[in-house]
Amino acid sequence: MAPGAGTAESSSATARVVLLALAAGQFLMALDSSVMNVSIATVAEDVGTTVTGVQGAITAYTLVMAMFMIPGGKVGALIGRRRAFMIGCVIYGCGSLTTALAPNLPVLLLGWSFLEGIGAALIMPAIVALVASNFAAERRPAAYGLVAAAGAVAIAVGPLIGGIATTYFSWRWVFAGEVVVVLGILVLARRIADAPVGERPRIDLIGAVLSALGLGIFVYGVLRSDEWGWFQPKPDAPSWLGVSLVVWLMLAGLLLVWLFLRWEARIVERHREPLVDPGTLHNKQLTGGLTMFFFQYLVQMGVFFVVPLYLSVALGLSALKTGARILPLSLTLLAAAILIPRFLPDVSPRRVVRLGTLALLAGAVVLMAALDAEAGAEIVTIPLLLIGLGMGALASQLGSVTVSAVPEARSAEVGGLQNAVNNLGASIGTALAGSIMIASLTTSFLTSVDQNPAIPAEVKNQANVELQSGAPFLSDAQLKSALDEAGTSTEVTQAALDANADARIDGLRAALAILAFAALLAMFFTSRIPKTQPRST
Repeated sequence: MAPGAGTAESSSATARVVLLALAAGQFLMALDSSVMNVSIATVAEDVGTTVTGVQGAITAYTLVMAMFMIPGGKVGALIGRRRAFMIGCVIYGCGSLTTALAPNLPVLLLGWSFLEGIGAALIMPAIVALVASNFAAERRPAAYGLVAAAGAVAIAVGPLIGGIATTYFSWRWVFAGEVVVVLGILVLARRIADAPVGERPRIDLIGAVLSALGLGIFVYGVLRSDEWGWFQPKPDAPSWLGVSLVVWLMLAGLLLVWLFLRWEARIVERHREPLVDPGTLHNKQLTGGLTMFFFQYLVQMGVFFVVPLYLSVALGLSALKTGARILPLSLTLLAAAILIPRFLPDVSPRRVVRLGTLALLAGAVVLMAALDAEAGAEIVTIPLLLIGLGMGALASQLGSVTVSAVPEARSAEVGGLQNAVNNLGASIGTALAGSIMIASLTTSFLTSVDQNPAIPAEVKNQANVELQSGAPFLSDAQLKSALDEAGTSTEVTQAALDANADARIDGLRAALAILAFAALLAMFFTSRIPKTQPRST
């Protein structure tokens, strides 16, 4: 054996262990956002609350992550990225255990929303920084690609895992399993190298409060848009000066973010340590990468909102079959994330990002064109393969692009910014797709009802009044059950079912159209992505 062979082999093994630990952490963070969506009703029944209560817990988890992501990134820079990662895992594991044992909603909120949210805010920025400190510049695209792919795969298989656990065991086993995964990550994390921590200045508390409030209020406004309306308030929704409270919350959040950046600039002028140096936001490469992350997560989470609705509600597939139909996306995602850096290490990041964005656009357009009231589940396969290819291509480049834009000492801050932007994109993507879908569905349904001579005038008037705030996205079985309870005639029931089937497709197409538009808009920002790999600059 050559003298350096053993060292090289050991180094390679360590790198694999480090990558496994970080990818598992990313998988866990993303899994929590999707795994329980198919089990909300069961969770609500088990903890003695309503579906709204469980949805509130999911919303609160998103809010806590969004609020503390930037301060969480700074904590890693102050105490060490590996230490922050491991502390975050311990907090997250405690939250998962608390959730698994939760007897009621308050305990569920403590475990799922607060403890897991705080843990995620420490873990996710640390992952970005630890990839930078454990892998050489030429290996980072592959490492970031695999880590990002692990998160996207978790979102894709989350409904399948949740469906299997709820159907054959209990939703509580999902969170108990998360505790086991956390323990495994903590064992592996001992092999992770960390950059030495220098001087430890105090964390900027005022900046932390301003960033947390700004991002939290903005995201909360976005999350309430479906219920309150984006601009025009829905019936009985809160408003001010005739405008939905969503607008005012988003404006208040943006104002607080602006105040946060002004405060940080003042901190820099005083030669103190800021949470985020506003000067880094003048970096074209960094802002280009963050912008593309925003659009990727907007389109990605919009797709993960629309496709399961089509499969589970419009077609009536079970949670298991729905999850299985989404799996093809994971195949091309992993293939692109792994193979592009391996076989094209010197490829232009800008070219890969543009092709990836085009794949997202093509997938959304093909799916929009294929949707039809008579279509089956098979129509989602080709579009999901295209979308997975686009996601994998973006994942293989963007992480390396953002981190290489600043000195490695700032990588934890970049991690906080990156994940805050991802949260914003995911929240807006889901809310935008949902609101556009419901608006289009409602308009299409009411138009069909109004134009159908078989439906009595009083039924038309009642539908127009009751659906002012938006028609629900119902399956044929749900609608038929509601109409049977109302005592409608067979002729009216069939007319309503036909109108609902067509309206569902119209709503889904409208949601996909806005996602395709977002992908097209993202193309205008790809010029900010560098043409050469980081090591070549």
